[in-house]
Amino acid sequence: MGGTYVLVLEVDRETTIEVGALGELSFAAGAYAYVGSAFGPGGFSRVERHGELARGERDARHWHVDYLLGNPATTIETVARFPEQDRECELAARLPGEPVEAFGASDCDCPAHLLSAPDGETEPVLETLRAAGGSFDAG
Repeated sequence: MGGTYVLVLEVDRETTIEVGALGELSFAAGAYAYVGSAFGPGGFSRVERHGELARGERDARHWHVDYLLGNPATTIETVARFPEQDRECELAARLPGEPVEAFGASDCDCPAHLLSAPDGETEPVLETLRAAGGSFDAG
């Protein structure tokens, strides 16, 4: 089964990362939300793959978020899933926070699919995801 997912991330210290074609990006310490879709083969197994990368069990980077997840300063705090719903762009626009320019949005017209959470806090993001009907699991 596939759908849309949101990774709620924590970056525990300021860090600079080379993010594929986007180049070198700096990330302040705090919470972030990454909105992705998993409609291809394997569906939500993409979320498990992201978790493996964040835990250091995988090295291959395919998407912008993989570069951030592969950095030891980054952890997945929780995952919100929207099974069988194509809501990637809608949720990226709806979530509170500042877009990280062009991050994760190379195949659409959105400013970004990664947002830095207001004041670096996860709660505003989680409240919005709950209101949108997301189901949660631990990172």
